[in-house]
Amino acid sequence: MSVKKRALISVSNKAGVVEFAQGLSKLGFEIISTGGTAKALKESGLSVISISDVTGFPEMLDGRVKTLHPKVHGGLLGIRDNADHQKQMQENGIDPIDVVAVNLYPFQETIAKPDVTLEEAIENIDIGGPAMIRSAAKNHKDVLVVVNPDKYSMVVDALSQGNVTLELKQQLALEVFQHTAQYDQAIANYLSQVSSEKEAFPESFQVSFQKVSELRYGENPHQKGAFYKESKTEEPCVANAIQKHGKELSFNNLLDLNSALELVKEFSEPAAIVIKHNNPCGAAVDKDLVTAYVKAYETDPVSAFGGVMGFNRVVDEATALEISKIFVEAIIAPGYDAKAFDILAKKKNIRLMELAGLGQWVQSKEKNFIGQDIKRVVGGLLIQDRDVIHENGAQLNSVAARQPTEEELKSMQFAWKVAKHVRSNAIVFVRGTETVGVGAGQMSRVDSARLAVEKANKPIKGCVVASDAFFPFRDGVDQVIDSGATAVIQPGGSVRDEEVIAACNEKNAAMVFTGLRHFKH
Repeated sequence: MSVKKRALISVSNKAGVVEFAQGLSKLGFEIISTGGTAKALKESGLSVISISDVTGFPEMLDGRVKTLHPKVHGGLLGIRDNADHQKQMQENGIDPIDVVAVNLYPFQETIAKPDVTLEEAIENIDIGGPAMIRSAAKNHKDVLVVVNPDKYSMVVDALSQGNVTLELKQQLALEVFQHTAQYDQAIANYLSQVSSEKEAFPESFQVSFQKVSELRYGENPHQKGAFYKESKTEEPCVANAIQKHGKELSFNNLLDLNSALELVKEFSEPAAIVIKHNNPCGAAVDKDLVTAYVKAYETDPVSAFGGVMGFNRVVDEATALEISKIFVEAIIAPGYDAKAFDILAKKKNIRLMELAGLGQWVQSKEKNFIGQDIKRVVGGLLIQDRDVIHENGAQLNSVAARQPTEEELKSMQFAWKVAKHVRSNAIVFVRGTETVGVGAGQMSRVDSARLAVEKANKPIKGCVVASDAFFPFRDGVDQVIDSGATAVIQPGGSVRDEEVIAACNEKNAAMVFTGLRHFKH
């Protein structure tokens, strides 16, 4: 048996691999490699042992079989201080392998291609790679295994300093099993989507996320918290945003930023959203961003203090000057022009989040909404389709005697989109394309209506009203119309719809049914 240290390197992502192998070679390691990795290492001037020279078999079946061999897995799994293992290895000519660096075929990158075929996806399911790193991770007491190129330099440093601790080995082994679990889940998810018996909700459901950061705490200081990102999410989302300024994000900041972003994504025109405690307290669209912001802010200036804001256009100087007049926790936008950034960055604590491409995305006619809505309950998960239906005028059904005017119809469509993002029960008063009063999260719809009127900082008379669900009694409709609303948009579907419609007819108000409910719990 060889007494020389050996490292097996076989990677799809070749970032940093040459430098890693050079570092190992300087420490006296023999380098074993396969296919394209061996070629890259040889071209860099390194001496490399082909995997075929180790196994005695050629790489075969179009590369499907090359490392699935006892001389590989025996070298990985043999326990160094087990005399019986060592005897069997010696009898069978198996040399130990001390370091393994493997990352897997790019399955997720492959299936992300719009024109990928099932055959191409299947050929990018790695078999030998997962087998090797699982073997090495199982025997991590004796074998260092690296799947993350970011850890190459750390491993070389530890080896050169003679500081390869059991804790380090365990950490690297844990990364292996997390890596293979995510890889296998991506394959399972893909095959369930392309199956001829595709199910929207399969019998088992697993999710895979990677940690972005640990948070100072959760919703409250006594709760620990962390933020995780879903793999390969291309839709504009908080997880893809980059923080450009300010102190670290909190758990609640992230929730509010998500709420601001998801509402601002509803609009292709310049839009501004103000969020407080996960509810919009102001929303508007207009010809320019500063006008939209001022209108959104003026809905409820008291609640806007210490709020979170979302914009679907690059924040300009004029908008930044208006924002700078109050205390703001965080902002998310496609970007900030130089003058706007300088103005806002004078507030050292404000979190400025940039989401490049958001402006183009919201204006696209082919928006790509990804994923499902997942909510945790103790002991389980609730999973549903995301509420991403965008209603248009052709889907609306006027049910009262008076037909809505063109201006009312435009305002109702705006109000309906806002109501979708307000916690139930939701009542939203709107004039034009700006919110006037928002009633959120009350136990009865009539209470939400009263609250929206009380919260209004602008005149109610002449507004339209959106309700996220039907009115179970006419009292809610009486409340909003008597307060000054001229038209109501709601799903309909109550057993008392006729009474509700009669209330509108008595007061000469228009009413439109959408046929869709927008509860947000």
